[in-house]
Amino acid sequence: MITPLTPYPAALLKARKARTLVIADLHIGWEIALSQRGIHVPTQAPKLLQKLKSLISACKPEKLLILGDVKHTVATAEIGEWQDIPDFFNELKKQIQEIHIIRGNHDGNLEPLLPENIKILPATGITLGEVGFFHGHRWPSPTLLKCKTLIMGHIHPVVAFRDPAGFRITSQVWVKASCDKTQLTKVLLQKYKVKIEKNPEETLWKHYKIKPKTSQLFIMPSFNDFLGGKPLNERKLGENAKTKRIVGPVLRSEAVDVENAETYLLDGTFLGTLNQLRILS
Repeated sequence: MITPLTPYPAALLKARKARTLVIADLHIGWEIALSQRGIHVPTQAPKLLQKLKSLISACKPEKLLILGDVKHTVATAEIGEWQDIPDFFNELKKQIQEIHIIRGNHDGNLEPLLPENIKILPATGITLGEVGFFHGHRWPSPTLLKCKTLIMGHIHPVVAFRDPAGFRITSQVWVKASCDKTQLTKVLLQKYKVKIEKNPEETLWKHYKIKPKTSQLFIMPSFNDFLGGKPLNERKLGENAKTKRIVGPVLRSEAVDVENAETYLLDGTFLGTLNQLRILS
């Protein structure tokens, strides 16, 4: 069972008598990108660490799972990250011993920055109980199709609101979308170069011994609330091809009903579907 931890951008998974705290998109070192543009912000890593430690104290999980993008630079690591990331995880390991990280698109050269015994998992994702987890910038493994629920990060979902005076605010949200399991199975098999024979379901069983169950996808908000994000309810989202490329392959597969996806504030308030919210952006 997976439960969002209102009002935090985090969830708690209870599976096989173990409790796993799940977060996504720390982006430690994001301040460096600002400093390169002449905007100097002190490191916010201690604030992120304190928020995460408070959550761990309250939930008492045995494991921590991070759905990618631990650091902010993509292929390398900046000087500030060489200090902040080791300090962050050394302090964190005093409170929780088992930490797993699904590799994100910003996690190149991450291994040298981490203390020992932190496990880095492939970007194609993992399953825990009945839930599949992946970062979102790459196609998940077809093995995740055995799960009814998939959870990803990567998007930093927010929605925008504009009042009659023209003032605009954004708010972090959870996104819940329906999945067409047959279409998703077909697309994933094709991406993994598996020839579909009679139908996608039978082909999946032949090659993976799995019956597809995936019916819903959740997109997690970024744990780093300093980052913001690109509003998903922008009216140009469906028209601009460049914008489409940002959101990741699964959301472009036509197997996920993005237009009718439900959005929820971090406190659990239901806002409506993305299609309904377009008029507010």
